[in-house]
Amino acid sequence: MTTKDHLPPDLAPTDFLDYRSAEVQDFVQRWAPATVGTDTERAISLYYAVRERVRYEVYGADLSRSGLRASRVLRAGSGLCIHKSVLYAAALRAIGVPSRLVFADVRNHLASERLRALVGGDVFRYHCLTSVSLGGRWVKATPVFPAMLCKLYHIAPLEFDGITDSLHHPFDLHGRRHMEFLYTHGEFADLPYDLVINGLRRAHPRVFGDTDGSLLTDARTTPARP
Repeated sequence: MTTKDHLPPDLAPTDFLDYRSAEVQDFVQRWAPATVGTDTERAISLYYAVRERVRYEVYGADLSRSGLRASRVLRAGSGLCIHKSVLYAAALRAIGVPSRLVFADVRNHLASERLRALVGGDVFRYHCLTSVSLGGRWVKATPVFPAMLCKLYHIAPLEFDGITDSLHHPFDLHGRRHMEFLYTHGEFADLPYDLVINGLRRAHPRVFGDTDGSLLTDARTTPARP
């Protein structure tokens, strides 16, 4: 099956993975120009650019259709795991590297009380990461939590070498249980918007503060615990 311009689904532009937009093209040119490195080296460079240059932000993140476009994520400069994974998947396709979005339910044993109150516990539905095709195999990448945020909460940053999966560590730097993967919904060539948003609304109704898909805005600015 092929899509736009007869590209396979894992390489095609979509409304969400709009990698032909000026914003995504500029981002790729800045952090992974075509004249520098192999596909793997460029994919690694883009991983760190998304992880470090796009702020991780729970409160006020825009979950509308337009807010989840890769180009819009760059304009906002911040987002959740979904926003950052969409951007990374789009940037990968911009350099000709196949990508997919992975959705899973996780338990965050170290979630703050504030975040637990917002989502209704320590289980988070539809956590998002990226699957990347490099060297003939698919590897997982999670370009979500910047190094400084991990340092703040005593969690090792997730590194990516293009060979091994970059997933959340089961324990923090003090040996406490951290992230536990409970269920994987699958890998998708495009953002399954209705599936994800409807699932989030059912599981975490307090997250949505209005009817347009935006997350509830909280006046306090303390960063959410990874």
